[in-house]
Amino acid sequence: MDTATVAHFEASRHRLASIAYRLLGSAADAEDTVQDAFLRWQAADRTYVDVPEAWLTKIVTNLALDRLRSAKARHERAVGTWMPEPLLDGDPMLGPADTVEQRESVTLAVLAMMERLSPVERAVYVLHEAFAYRHAEIADILDLTVSASQQHLHRARTRITVARNNTGTDPGSARRIVEAFVDAASSGRTERLIALLTDDATGISDGFGGRAAKLISYATPQRLARAIQAGFTPTPAKRRLAGGTPSIHAAVVNGCPAIVFTTDDRVLGVAILEIRDNKIATTRSIAAPHRLTRLAQHWHRGDHETTLISSW
Repeated sequence: MDTATVAHFEASRHRLASIAYRLLGSAADAEDTVQDAFLRWQAADRTYVDVPEAWLTKIVTNLALDRLRSAKARHERAVGTWMPEPLLDGDPMLGPADTVEQRESVTLAVLAMMERLSPVERAVYVLHEAFAYRHAEIADILDLTVSASQQHLHRARTRITVARNNTGTDPGSARRIVEAFVDAASSGRTERLIALLTDDATGISDGFGGRAAKLISYATPQRLARAIQAGFTPTPAKRRLAGGTPSIHAAVVNGCPAIVFTTDDRVLGVAILEIRDNKIATTRSIAAPHRLTRLAQHWHRGDHETTLISSW
């Protein structure tokens, strides 16, 4: 390919990756999908491509849908084992964040809820809500009728509404929320922590070090509070498993307040706090290294504020 043709693809790479990430919930799979699209672009007779952006969007969307439909993906996404991959604020793969719909479409709550949609419903929702494609354009991308696209969007919106929180978090607000959470969690007083939670607060975790065979769920505020306090209680065994003394930082991950645990130059885990009515409604704790690869890369490239706790 000539330099101009490569440059055209590269100019679209971040947008294509953010489409694939929303569809797949995995940064690694999104990167692979975009690379596959580049190979298609390389092999295509581009004299027949009238609108490269539309052509590339169609290719990436359908490659992502093929991944979702594959037997391997269905096995990897078995109930109780799969979580969306978190991304740090500022990662270009998060894509546009100008509207409420765009910000919500990349929260872990919505990415997890999209697992309940069919691949086509997921694609229609992402293209319409996050990238403002019209139904006529979506119909062309997915080989649907316009009315079918509208019906898929209606079903997707109905299912996903429960995961939407209509909020965005800036770094200052995130830090205040995280500071209150860490202070309560490390105080040893359960009532202080429960006071920060909604009456129906729940949590999900992949275990310390991401070692749990299946995701661990906490179905009540009381169980969640006890698990959080246990996690914030330092022990020699935990320090050995962590490979040192972890530091605790405030961050924004997928648009939500988050806690990043690090030691030396490693990201050990992240806890994302989903807010509803100014209280914490859900916590998602992720520590499996394969789920944190991209977040860790971006963490190391950035500058970070003073740690909340540096001698845990």
